[in-house]
Amino acid sequence: MPNEIKDIVTVNLTDYPYIFEQNVTVPLQSNTGVVRLNVYRPKDGKPAPVMMTYGPYGKDTSYSDFLHHSWKDVNPKHQSEHSAFETPDPQFWVNEGYVVVRADEIGIGQSPGMCDTMSKSTSDAFFEVIEWAADQSWSSGKVALLGISYFAGSQWRVAARRPRGLACIIPYEGMADYYRDRCRHGGILTLPFLKFWHDRQVKSNQYGLPGRSKNQRGPDTIEGDLSQEELDANRRDQDVENTQHFFRDEPYYASRDYNLQDIDVPLLSVGNFGNIVVHLRGNIEGFVQSGSRYKFLRTIVGRHDLPFYSDEEVAVQKSFLSAFCKGDDYDGWTTGKQSPVSLVLRTSGVAYDSLAAASGSVFSRRAENEWPLARTQYTKWYLHPTGLLAPHAPVLAGHERLSYKPLTVPSDNKFLRFMSVPMQQPTEITGHIVARVHVSATSSLTCATAPSDIDIFLTLRHWDAAGNEVFYTGSIGDPVPVCKGWQRVSLRKINDQQPLHREYRPYRDYFSTDVQPVIPGDVYAIDVEIWPTQLTLQVGECLSFEISGGDTQGVGIFSHESPERSEERFGGINHLHFSPTQMNYVTLPLIPNTP
Repeated sequence: MPNEIKDIVTVNLTDYPYIFEQNVTVPLQSNTGVVRLNVYRPKDGKPAPVMMTYGPYGKDTSYSDFLHHSWKDVNPKHQSEHSAFETPDPQFWVNEGYVVVRADEIGIGQSPGMCDTMSKSTSDAFFEVIEWAADQSWSSGKVALLGISYFAGSQWRVAARRPRGLACIIPYEGMADYYRDRCRHGGILTLPFLKFWHDRQVKSNQYGLPGRSKNQRGPDTIEGDLSQEELDANRRDQDVENTQHFFRDEPYYASRDYNLQDIDVPLLSVGNFGNIVVHLRGNIEGFVQSGSRYKFLRTIVGRHDLPFYSDEEVAVQKSFLSAFCKGDDYDGWTTGKQSPVSLVLRTSGVAYDSLAAASGSVFSRRAENEWPLARTQYTKWYLHPTGLLAPHAPVLAGHERLSYKPLTVPSDNKFLRFMSVPMQQPTEITGHIVARVHVSATSSLTCATAPSDIDIFLTLRHWDAAGNEVFYTGSIGDPVPVCKGWQRVSLRKINDQQPLHREYRPYRDYFSTDVQPVIPGDVYAIDVEIWPTQLTLQVGECLSFEISGGDTQGVGIFSHESPERSEERFGGINHLHFSPTQMNYVTLPLIPNTP
């Protein structure tokens, strides 16, 4: 790293409808680096609430350059020269009476230091930047956090630290649990996504990276380029470090943990039912577990990038921020006018790839008082060895088993599927899902060693009355099923004494001391958490449940293949067992009186 950090701030008073201060430097006490940020503020000079984002995508990288195909679909009201990916548009929000602050995370863009995304050190720096902003002459002393994905996930971590000046948070589609939501679903590593994300969206914005301006990643580093050796020494790669660490009690994961109950600021958690493999669980758990007096859950659909900028969503953001940053609660967030939960209601008949679906403006809404819904009827739907999925148990005289291959990938399309009969009445499924499956693994003629573990992959799918699958809009506009769940059998141990344990969402610690053997031929009864969801099946439509040894259609870039899933450890044949004492079922959260 260069020895001398330059103090260069560019102030533009004339070219924009706001004052634009670029590369304001914030010294840190918690870190050897500094944070550089941009400030966009009203020209009247009056103190105003601050809207802040802090992340790794480059504060000076234009949205258009960062991801052009996404940018072109964004609501034009939020397109300006200073728009950036997954963050509030400065021109729009300054016009609404806010100061917008966009910070380069440590080790990113113009902020020198160690690039270590989602770590304790970068959350420490975020904490300091919030308190710094609260003290500035152009600040009213109130700081709000608003952003998508990374700019949402970081909100949970820093809000739990309770920085002075933090007034409220609005995390849109933000994972909350680094281990369970993002890196190791059920203990299974999500390596392809971690590598794709880190290589494309983090390393390409690293402080000191040569050629940033030529590659449309913002201006070159103020202090100059770093050598490849210096770049590598100043960066910790998520894909590499997650392959080296396996359990939540290791320092790597433990240092990234925190308690959601420590969050006490007003909270609007916005979760996308189509985001079935990275963010949704965090938005649900963040809402449920936070200690905030004023907390709200809003569910949406659509691509992860577009609903945030839609007129409907922005109106909600504006009224929430007005209530807790300006003291003008015209929509009743503090008076009980707003229901704690605003639930989007998914049905068939909508093309997943239409722009309307991508923008999230296709389904109706319903107000609810809590999550999970108090009137939920948790109902077991049983797997039959005939391939039936039904609310009655199979009649079994003895033992039966169905076999499937492990280590499959989506293109192999090899799994066991259980299909319901057509619904006789509208059937709403809203909430948490858990499945009980009895599984074993045995050797095969082509496997040189006996298997020592099993990875379970579960999927729920929706089928219309004509027998066509109903796809929903995924994070990047791809077709996705209803929901998915995962579990590594060697990490099956449940801590039912943990206060957060629920029958509908079993709690696992994922500690190194929790590892249990998997012996070939032995049958294990496993309760698998399936991520929460919402849909209504109409008359004549069906639901299916599938179990496989690897990813099936619908994961996109969020797959689970890695050297960890080796033939030596997971090879052979997997089996699903049925007997009078081995009933397999999925517990569905049915909602009575579906309109």
